[in-house]
Amino acid sequence: MSALHDLVRYIDAFTDRLGRWLAWLSLAMALLTALVVVLRYGFNVGSIAAQEAVTYMHGSLFMLGAAYALKSGAHVRVDIFYRNFGPRARAWVNSLGGIVFLMPMCAFIFFSSLGYVAESWSIRETSPEPGGIPAVFLLKTVIPLMAATLFLQGLAETLRSALILVEERP
Repeated sequence: MSALHDLVRYIDAFTDRLGRWLAWLSLAMALLTALVVVLRYGFNVGSIAAQEAVTYMHGSLFMLGAAYALKSGAHVRVDIFYRNFGPRARAWVNSLGGIVFLMPMCAFIFFSSLGYVAESWSIRETSPEPGGIPAVFLLKTVIPLMAATLFLQGLAETLRSALILVEERP
């Protein structure tokens, strides 16, 4: 059991560090957006690359932040019944939800996106916009990364719930 507790703590620590790093990305995105607006409307200077960078940061923030949202309970949950459940019933729902829905969905996204991302890498896909970021392949790489990080945190949540279920009752 101790090894499972350690694994859950390790995954939680990784997700927590990722979430804290992504918080800085949201600040960078806000600052860059403000810069784009000031340059465009104050100095009549536009930058497609800067605008695309905001889009890249936004996509990365939300895709990679999914695991942190799961860890911190900020994800969407229909809790009409769940909120009234006790800890063991919630553990059952979380375990089954992770095993039946979350982890298979993450595996599906991961494996089905690999060809899409590999093709983008093979041609070093660039922005279709003149002056855009010549690295669309990097943005597409976030798709399987999201699936992998969300899978890992889903595993941690499922194991945490399973550990609650196997604990002896008083």
